[in-house]
Amino acid sequence: MIPYGRQNISQEDIQSVVAVLESDFLTQGPQVPAFEKSMADYCQAQFALAVNSATSALHIACLALGVGKGDRAWTTPNTFVASANCALYCGADVDFVDIDPVTFNLCPLALEKKLLQAARDNCLPKVIIPVHFSGLPCDMQAIKQLADQYQIKIIEDASHAVGGKYLGNPVGHCEFSDITVFSFHPVKIVTTAEGGMALTNQPELAEKMALYRSHGVTRDPDLMQGESDGPWYYQQVDLGLNYRMTELQAALGLSQVTRLDQFVSKRHQIADRYDQLLSSLDVVSPTRTEQSYSGLHLYVIQVPAEKRLSLFKYLRAEGVGVNVHYIPVHTQPYYKEMGFKSGDFPVSETYYSQAISLPMFPDLSQQDQDFVVQKLAEGLCR
Repeated sequence: MIPYGRQNISQEDIQSVVAVLESDFLTQGPQVPAFEKSMADYCQAQFALAVNSATSALHIACLALGVGKGDRAWTTPNTFVASANCALYCGADVDFVDIDPVTFNLCPLALEKKLLQAARDNCLPKVIIPVHFSGLPCDMQAIKQLADQYQIKIIEDASHAVGGKYLGNPVGHCEFSDITVFSFHPVKIVTTAEGGMALTNQPELAEKMALYRSHGVTRDPDLMQGESDGPWYYQQVDLGLNYRMTELQAALGLSQVTRLDQFVSKRHQIADRYDQLLSSLDVVSPTRTEQSYSGLHLYVIQVPAEKRLSLFKYLRAEGVGVNVHYIPVHTQPYYKEMGFKSGDFPVSETYYSQAISLPMFPDLSQQDQDFVVQKLAEGLCR
């Protein structure tokens, strides 16, 4: 079976992890800060905080921005549930903004319309969480202009977009957001097995997120109350969680980042070839925009809705591990219990009914890619 995504692990990656296993630190050692610095430098951001998943990064980002009971957070329906759940963890309410029918990202025009109505109804969100779906950055400049107009904070969910660029700057630069979040899940651009990261240019947010990821405990005298009892002393100054990344994960990430540009470049070569091979088929290839350089985590095509199920089953039966990204969050049973229903966000639902993710990873061979397209063509003709 050709999977839709797969990690690339080199001998250098393995040696990096083995070196940690042979060291004195399996957690809270030098590898995590080194990995954080490598990502901050790469993204040209001031601060980077490694955590055990992108979900954890989204959660501490919401906490650092003060999202809580009585607040609202808006995101896109076309994402994994974590992009919305992070605000629910904080006691906030969640709503959605429909997607652009070409980019499949949160639509600035739909956002503007929804914000106008929310301002009239006195129910504006505290935070907006745009998602760089498949690695293609959202129109962050337009989103930021709207957010500034209504004094709303922004968390970029860039889980798919490590190594991407927007208006010439690396995703994670945080020019148009308060915090940017990355994922290092095995099928993402680079991996730490499981892991995530939050980047920001605001020291107060970095300080808060550092506390929230580690029990709210600090050894920093500037954050503690009263006198220290000695060199061992620490204080819990907030209610945090255990979201730390291990040294093993960080060592793997640190090694992987040295190949980040290579990984993304290879994904673009594969996407270019897909574009050519699929040009005569009854499918719509994904869009790439002039203002953005996609991380190309996914290569999602649109197929006739009436053929999607049978085509999916045929491809899987023939050894092509296609997938579907994503079932609109508002149609999940948990969210329907909140009052959301099918039909609320029609562009996202139409997109979902036609979407299939083809295999996309740097080690995908031309032979396997040809096989994918051959089976796709056969399935469309059945």
